[in-house]
Parts: sequence; C-alpha cells; structure tokens
Amino acid sequence: MGFSRPIAIGSIDYANAWPIFYQFDRHADLPPNEVHSRVPAELNRMLSAGELDVSAISSFSYGQHCGQYLLLPELSVGSVGNVNSIFLFLKEPVSRKRPERIAVTTTSATSVNLLKIIMYMYYDCNPEYVMAEPSLDHMLQDADGALLIGDTAIHASWGDHGLHAIDLGGLWNAWTGHGMTYAVVAARRDSAEREPRAIEAVHQALLDSRRRNCNHLSPLIEKACKELGGNASYWQHYFTSLQYGFDERLQSGLALYFKYAKQLGLIEHDVQLAFFEVQSAK
Repeated sequence: MGFSRPIAIGSIDYANAWPIFYQFDRHADLPPNEVHSRVPAELNRMLSAGELDVSAISSFSYGQHCGQYLLLPELSVGSVGNVNSIFLFLKEPVSRKRPERIAVTTTSATSVNLLKIIMYMYYDCNPEYVMAEPSLDHMLQDADGALLIGDTAIHASWGDHGLHAIDLGGLWNAWTGHGMTYAVVAARRDSAEREPRAIEAVHQALLDSRRRNCNHLSPLIEKACKELGGNASYWQHYFTSLQYGFDERLQSGLALYFKYAKQLGLIEHDVQLAFFEVQSAK
C-alpha cells in the first residue's frame, strides 16, 4: 500500500542526539518526510499516538510499547560510564541524609525510572517523586533533590551552587558493570510493514549521519559552543564520551534496566528487544 503522505520522523531536541540527527535530512535517498524536533517525552507521545512513523524515543517508552515498535539497529544514545547530562542534584549527599522528596524532570521517562531503580535498589531509599518543569532553583524549593537531563542538566552542572551532583550513568555503570541506553530509535511496526523500504531509507540516512558526525565532530562542537556555551574541549569530551551505536554492552544494560523496572512495578511486562530487519540484508 505504501504511504499516502510524507514519512514523519522525530528527532530529540538535545545536544546528546546531534551526532545521530545533525543534517541527516540532507541524505539523498530519503523519501518525502517531515522532521519533528521535540523533547523525548513529546516524541514518546507522538510515536505512540501514530503521529510519527520513526522516532528517537526514551528507552523506557520503548519498553512500554515494545509490541508496537521495532528498534532500528546500531542507533541509540547511551554511555558506558558518565553520561554528563543526566544529574541528580542533592542538597546533601545520600550518605549523610536520605532524600525524602525529589523533583524530577517532565521531559524524559528513562531517566526518571533509572533514578527510581537506583534509589530503591542501590541506596535502599524510597523518596516521594514530584514532577516539575526543569528549573533547578524552582525544583529545589520544596525538595531535597532535583533530577535534570539534557542541555538543562549540562548548564546546571557548570554552576557553582554548592549542591552534590550524581551522574546517573556513571553510578549505574559502577553498580552494575553495564552500559546504559537512554534513548533508542524505533519505527512503528505498522509503518514498517506498510513501507519497509521507506523505513530502511530513514535507517540508512541516520546511520550515515552518525558515522559522518562522529568522525567529524568540529561542526557539532562549534554549534554547541555557539548555542549552549562552554568551550571546545568540554564538548569534544562530551560527544566522545557518549555511545551512538547499540552494541552488546548497551543492549545487556538495557535488558537489566527493564528487568529491574518490572521487579519494581514500573513496567508491567517482560521486554524483548525486537529489531527492524534490514531489507537489503535478505
């Protein structure tokens, strides 16, 4: 049957996803398309609602809707160690005082549930979680801690605010020995069944974009310095610290994350990683 409209693609509106999405839509073989750049929570909603055909989404959202989605191979945003853009800011270290109330970002599901897993299973702590817009000062008015992600977290990590900061990616790796995958790229199964060649073309464009950008970081570094601040050495370290493929280290860490999420009742079912089958490989 094919598409009767341009294919709808969602891209994450954070610097941590630039190496996958920066200028990917200039790829010569892309089908007619519309690109929607949003925060992860909005992309999660849009893909689930059928407003997008392919999108970067929170890993947790994939777990919630895994029966409806197929993962695009070799694409994710993850880390094996510090992620440098997912921070829990605390007024006092956990070793001194267990937080009773934590304000959490409204912009991503993966990080919020990663925090809940770490708090309960690693720190033996079960604080109250309250949703809040991503503003550190506002979040800490009535809470012991605040979870920020993405560009807002990066800016907060540069501040001289006297808070204790925990990099959740680094802590997860130190605790479990695994990497952590924060976002994946998924296609709706119905879109993939209706027009597999179009989905494959998007997949190839994203892979080519990832390879090009990771091999030539200078444009991204310049863009980050101009739009977000900081210096070139910071952004060089930031982009090279993140993982943009989806190898066994990241897949095994994500499987463990989903296992713990089910144990804690954060997700209702077992989650299997199901991948889009690349047509040219047949």
